[in-house]
Parts: sequence; C-alpha cells; structure tokens
Amino acid sequence: MKKQNIHYVNNKEFSTAVVNYCTLVAEAKAADKEIPVVTDYIATCFLKIAEGLSRKSNFIRYTYREEMVMDAVENCLKAIENYNIEAATRSGLPNAFAYFTQISWYAFLRRIAKEKRQHDVKEKYINSIGLDAIIAGTDEESGIIMQHFVDKLKSRIDKVKETDFGIKEYARREKISKRLRTIDSDLTAFMEDE
Repeated sequence: MKKQNIHYVNNKEFSTAVVNYCTLVAEAKAADKEIPVVTDYIATCFLKIAEGLSRKSNFIRYTYREEMVMDAVENCLKAIENYNIEAATRSGLPNAFAYFTQISWYAFLRRIAKEKRQHDVKEKYINSIGLDAIIAGTDEESGIIMQHFVDKLKSRIDKVKETDFGIKEYARREKISKRLRTIDSDLTAFMEDE
C-alpha cells in the first residue's frame, strides 16, 4: 500500500466541507446571525495546502517559508467567504483545492516581493548611512568590532552581487553559444578528408 503524503488533501472531501461551510455562512448572513467559525478540518487543509506548496522547487529555498505559509493560511481564511459554490468546473464538481492553492500561490508571491523590498531597503541603508561617522563616535573597542561587522556585511553583499552577475553572464554566453550551434556549419573540413 502506498504511503500517504502528510500534506495530502482529498479534494472531494475538502470541497464538500468548504461548500457546507459556505452554505452555513450564507444562511447566517441571511438570518443576520453571527458567522460560524471555520472548522478544524478546513483550517488543517489550508495549512496542508500551503505547506505542500511551500515545498515546491519555486519556494523551498526561501528562509522565510514559514511566513509564506502563514500568510497563505491567513489569506485562505479571509477568502473562504468569497468561494463561489456554483462556480463551473470541467467535472461539474466544486474544486476548492485549486481555488485555495491559487490564493496560497499569490500570498507566497506577495511575501517574496515584500521581503525583497525590505532587503533592498536594508542594503540602501547600509550603503548610505555613513557608518564611518558612527564608528568614529564610539569607543575604540566597540568601533573595531562594528567596523569588522560592517566590512563583513559589505563583502557578503558584494559577493552576492558578483554571483548574480556571474550567473547572468553565464546564461547570456550559453544563449549566444546555443544560437551559434544552431547555425549550419561549413562543410569544407569534411570535404577535405575524402
């Protein structure tokens, strides 16, 4: 028997649970009652969907993967009331798994963009702060430690920039050499061997 993945979500059961919950929400809104809390099963499925998606090659290497997962779960909880239980699918059955996977995907992209902006701000701040003036204003021992830290940080930033440039340059050269390989070659060397 095949071992079941811990991030596995049965789409049929999950979709049925979501449709049932959305029906309860619609009834509660119509009766002007308090909206019911999302069931543990649905919340667990949201977490499984987000965790499974975070393990894809697109997202696995990010250090802030946990934040991405939690953002996705939060967005799924916010969007569950917007789920259209009459939405047409090819099978004619509701497909909540696809809907909430897409919500999680975009939550991940938003978190990546946010983290990239924060990284860029930190980098600009380090480059423009005038750390020499701050270091000069401290006592000698802490100034040396701080200078060492700043130098190490700047060298890491420069190393990342060099690596990025190297990768881009390599990709550019490969693209050019691939284009040159597709051009028909000269057959004079072949003709001379006869």
